[in-house]
Formats: sequence, structure tokens, C-alpha cells
Amino acid sequence: MKMNIDRFVFAFAGFVVLLSVLLAWQVHQGWLLLTGFIGLNLLQAAFTGFCPLAKILKAAGLKPGQAFK
Repeated sequence: MKMNIDRFVFAFAGFVVLLSVLLAWQVHQGWLLLTGFIGLNLLQAAFTGFCPLAKILKAAGLKPGQAFK
């Protein structure tokens, strides 16, 4: 399985959400704001097609998938 921008963005978002939930459980509930931020960013990317991480990855040379062309 080859990693493209779409897969990397989804994997990164999933990792950050899980990490922030773990930090909220173990450290402080304020970490749930990070979960909310990631969720809002994914929601706006679904409608606008703009994802800051996808732009950075494209500039770094990763190939786009179908979502972020």
C-alpha cells in the first residue's frame, strides 16, 4: 500500500484525535479542544477542499490521492 496525501492526512488526523483523547483522560480535559479543532478542520476540508496539511505534503512531494488534487 502506497502512502499518498489522502492516506497521510487521515492517518495523522486519527493519530492526533486519539492522542488528544488520551491526554484529556490522563492529563487535563482541555486537550479535547485539540480534538474539536481537528474535527472542524476535517469538516471544512470536506466542503472546501482546502487542507493546510495537504498543501504542506504536496509541497514536500507526496502524490495526491482523489480528495486533495
